[in-house]
Amino acid sequence: MSKMITTFFGVGHLPAAPGTWGSLAALLIGWAAERYVGLWLLVVLTVLAVILGFWACQRDLADRPSEDPSEIVIDEVAGMWIALLFPAIAFGMRDMSMVWPGPIAAFLFFRLFDIRKPWLVGRADRRHDYVGVMLDDILAGVFAGLATLVAAAIYHVVLM
Repeated sequence: MSKMITTFFGVGHLPAAPGTWGSLAALLIGWAAERYVGLWLLVVLTVLAVILGFWACQRDLADRPSEDPSEIVIDEVAGMWIALLFPAIAFGMRDMSMVWPGPIAAFLFFRLFDIRKPWLVGRADRRHDYVGVMLDDILAGVFAGLATLVAAAIYHVVLM
């Protein structure tokens, strides 16, 4: 069960760039969940991904505590859904579902922060334990969500 969670039902086994595949799967599922069911489902999915991600990573990495295998993508899923919460809540305050380019911006910013690992994201990644595996992507998701809102504000307030 923990392997299914950590690989996000096998997405982590896709060839080349499993983290990007995991983030893309999370984008599509999260965007659809928020659009067709509601913000509450995205919140529930995010909380479940974080809680189950910590549990599954702890189990799967118990015999190799300093590794961060590329097939583990539940951290990207949790981080991506956190990033999506920011535009989802912003649009929800206007009684709307997320629309282009909010989710795409969240995805691009998340990948940027996840790959470059600035500041606290890099510090969490350097923990080299299951907590670091999850925490760096959680922080990347928070930073990506904030960057998405800043980019939207610049576009709507300054450029329009």
